Amino acid sequence: MHVHILGICGTFMGGIAAIAKAAGHKVTGSDKNVYPPMSTQLEALGIELTQGFEAAQLVPRPDVVVVGNVMTRGMPVIEALLESDIPYTSGPEWLAREVLRDVHVLGVSGTHGKTTTSSMLAWILEHAGLEPGFLIGGVPGNFSVSARLGGRKFFVIEADEYDTAFFDKRAKFVHYRSRTLILNNLEFDHADIYENLGAIQKQFHHLVRTVPGSGRILWNARDPNLAAVLYMGSWTPLEGFARGAEGDALWTLKLPASDDGGGDYSTFEVCESGKALGTVRWNLLGAHNAENALAAIGAARSAGVSVERAIAALSEFKGVKRRMELRGEVNGIAVYDDFAHHPTAIASTIDGLRRKVGDKRIIAVLEPRSATMRMGVHRDTLAPSLAGADTVWMFAPPDLGWDAGAVVATLGLKGKVARSLDELVAGLTSSAAPGDQMLIMSNGGFGGLHGKLLEALARRP
Repeated sequence: MHVHILGICGTFMGGIAAIAKAAGHKVTGSDKNVYPPMSTQLEALGIELTQGFEAAQLVPRPDVVVVGNVMTRGMPVIEALLESDIPYTSGPEWLAREVLRDVHVLGVSGTHGKTTTSSMLAWILEHAGLEPGFLIGGVPGNFSVSARLGGRKFFVIEADEYDTAFFDKRAKFVHYRSRTLILNNLEFDHADIYENLGAIQKQFHHLVRTVPGSGRILWNARDPNLAAVLYMGSWTPLEGFARGAEGDALWTLKLPASDDGGGDYSTFEVCESGKALGTVRWNLLGAHNAENALAAIGAARSAGVSVERAIAALSEFKGVKRRMELRGEVNGIAVYDDFAHHPTAIASTIDGLRRKVGDKRIIAVLEPRSATMRMGVHRDTLAPSLAGADTVWMFAPPDLGWDAGAVVATLGLKGKVARSLDELVAGLTSSAAPGDQMLIMSNGGFGGLHGKLLEALARRP
């Protein structure tokens, strides 16, 4: 079967392409903006790409067109598709029909931590010899690809609440029919799709309704917004997880006795009903990652993996690309890449880096790129989330739509604004000193800033 994918270079649709190729289909696709790691992953798979969204790409005629949610009415290829009799479907619907129908689906949802938790869970299952398939919104270090078909018994999927397609406005995650579901956390996001937090909670309630009674829901017992979702109705056994001793938490953790409260969570005990079952020792940092680990351990047990085996797997977990990823170091100046694009995630990322580097200077660089960020929804909470850094640079292109200068002004002398990439590179390069930790945060390619900055630092006298 010839599968043609519109919007193929998004992480999700690129994963669909990889899985379709592994299933034996001929796969082609098109997109407009292409950047690594997905572009290089598709090239390595030998998938033919068309630049742009013109109608001519439908000749020769594919057997089915899979439509990404970046596609809209008015695009030439969409108008031609609707005028034709070529079958079309959404990415989530194609995946549910062709791949997920007869497997144990383990879905990972939430505003933050989906990619990291999905990667942990897939690795735990792999370490246990279960050969899971997976589709993750990033590239796990233990696999080096964001998606694979797997052994057709277990499938881990990052269950996103964004809408499905221009013709299907349900959240993506309702298509997957998860048997095991992780609810990591819930905050207001995707303001271009949802008008308020209640609208998102309603979609999560619809998700909970799809989990069978014989399944399992792992949920963050510290999150009142998730508690409100479950109060709407739940028909599946629940297992809470939390870093503290919350009343509804089955899974908790303990820091070493020597910890003084400022620990980096690189070592912690995993507890079930207060009983310690083993100790995780790994390279990840931060309380949020420790909670992600608890969720992954609990979910893996629903697939038959013992807690002890899961802990052993996490000791070998290599993290995820673009999650506090060190991109390079020049003359003692470290440049990190991170996907953080929501104030809560930004604050957690800076806190994690601070625990790692101590009193070294942290220079935070943020591109407000997501639709919610560009709408200015989070502008009042952005400055507090960045306050843990020693210097803050905000990238503010002309079409941003709100006054980034007013936001960084609340940070005093540590806040700076750059109106272009050249200005940003010049400002960062001229002020950098050995020992500095540059943390670059964006949910896109940031115009290749990481490479440009490393090159500029290398040229500096």
